[in-house]
Amino acid sequence: MNPIDPSLLRGLTRPRTRARLSAASRRDVLRLLGASGAGLAMAACGVEGQGGKEKVDRSDVRDYWAGKAGTGTLRWANWPGYIEDDRATLKAFQKDTGIAVTYQEVIQENAQWFGKIQAPLAAGQRIGFDLMVMTNGIQLEKCRRLGYLAPLDHSRLKTFAANAGPGFKNPTYDPGNAFTVPYVSGITGIAYNTRYVKEEITSIEQLFDARYKGRVGMMSDSQDLGCFGMFLLGVDPERSTPDDWRRAAAKLREQRDAGIVRKYYEQDYIDALGKGDVWLTMAWSGDVYSMAGPEVKFVVPKEGGALWTDNLCIPRTADNPVDALALMDWLYEPEHNAPLTEYINYITPVPGTRPIIEADARKAAGEDRADLERLSGSPLVFPSEADLARLRRYRRLTQSEEAEYQKLFETIPKGA
Repeated sequence: MNPIDPSLLRGLTRPRTRARLSAASRRDVLRLLGASGAGLAMAACGVEGQGGKEKVDRSDVRDYWAGKAGTGTLRWANWPGYIEDDRATLKAFQKDTGIAVTYQEVIQENAQWFGKIQAPLAAGQRIGFDLMVMTNGIQLEKCRRLGYLAPLDHSRLKTFAANAGPGFKNPTYDPGNAFTVPYVSGITGIAYNTRYVKEEITSIEQLFDARYKGRVGMMSDSQDLGCFGMFLLGVDPERSTPDDWRRAAAKLREQRDAGIVRKYYEQDYIDALGKGDVWLTMAWSGDVYSMAGPEVKFVVPKEGGALWTDNLCIPRTADNPVDALALMDWLYEPEHNAPLTEYINYITPVPGTRPIIEADARKAAGEDRADLERLSGSPLVFPSEADLARLRRYRRLTQSEEAEYQKLFETIPKGA
């Protein structure tokens, strides 16, 4: 695998001065496990759904959307910090379309959210929302496999078709965007504190270096942790096999048993890195972008990095799916997406926002101008197509594979 040029992905220093939520409340998104998360995920394995399909054909789309019309209302479930504090995007959408949006920040973690919506969706009942945001991974795959998601009518998603970046169409976790369109994406790589680490960090191997014993942070999330173990072995996680998982888990246990890992983190690695409790750690790109202090740098290691996506999707039992679809498409107009990108600071699926942000920078002054220039020039927000091609997504797991994968990787942070 060819690496992203590490020099492109360093030197991120200061967060925007506009109102921003700490990344801690936003990137809990990938914490799939933990005591409660693992229990909810495994408990759902045997639940029968409404009959999900591997492929969606025209008749599925036609049958679902037949007779459905807009109502002028929409209920949207999202994560904290994923829209402006003043809800400017929602106000603009209502002005343009007449659709009133009830917006609630009720999703704190994927497995927890799945545990809340699983029973009503399995029974064909409403969950109280018409649109929700879920990360590609175990829970989204369950929703797809169990038939909990509405098939998307792409004849009503022409703005998405026109403006979505090529790297955000036809993802491996949802072929043909049958059930989802991206909201934002991010990269799992390595962050390090140059106050303590005097060499250039370019490789996952450096997370295994005994010189950093007790000063390395690793993710507790099984998918991110497993991906890094596989990257170290030169394995593409998307094409990995159970034998690859076993070999990767063995390497990660060697790292743990040698005392190199200080802690397996969820989100709290941010504070640990800033304080110097850890010197180098697995990290999410947007977190590092948002950290103050030029001493913290981010790199996609030469072995590769993981690309994750938070996706817009419609519960099959939604009361207002036409209105939800309208918002999904509206967000792919660059002029509509740019304010979100300026606020969220993760990878936007709408590359056409870049010249708008550049224009905003030219109109601004002082720190605001510097912040917008930094944002528009950051490959962590606007990676090239070549960069995206070098990143890898999580492996789609079948129900039986999920049990084996989780058994291998979720036990590592627990010392088993």
